[in-house]
Amino acid sequence: MTAPLFSPRGSIAEIEEGDRLAPKFDADGLITAVAVDADDGAVLMLAHMDAQALALTIETREAHYFSRSRRKLWKKGEESGHVQKLVELRVDCDQDAVVLRVRMEGPGAACHTGHRSCFFRTVPLGAAPTPELKLTLNEAGKRFDPSKVYGAPKKTDTPRF
Repeated sequence: MTAPLFSPRGSIAEIEEGDRLAPKFDADGLITAVAVDADDGAVLMLAHMDAQALALTIETREAHYFSRSRRKLWKKGEESGHVQKLVELRVDCDQDAVVLRVRMEGPGAACHTGHRSCFFRTVPLGAAPTPELKLTLNEAGKRFDPSKVYGAPKKTDTPRF
């Protein structure tokens, strides 16, 4: 039997105020993970981690995630070279989400579309949404050409998220 990776979940007080990492994984065995730029705080991406991804991230200081669509563990940058170097890992009060403060290697793009952040579009506010609602680009543009990094998408390709 393998040794446990994390502390068992205890009382609410132990989880919320204690000094032991006792993550609460959801019914699929995942925890929400938000990656932010360690220098300017920009939100780069939201992903999920299983226990193995969280443990590898802590151990290697490089972000690892679990792909829900591909149902597999992946290291950020394993294909693209756009590795996320971990500066700090924070856990929220009830330990069901983590924030990774990271520095990007390569051109500094976290998104597989070539943008710095996966959150590169803004939703207009102040009116009821309609099917015609248009998103606004909120950054300068792509930092790399995804087709040169990942190859041309095939018509049968499923989304990468």
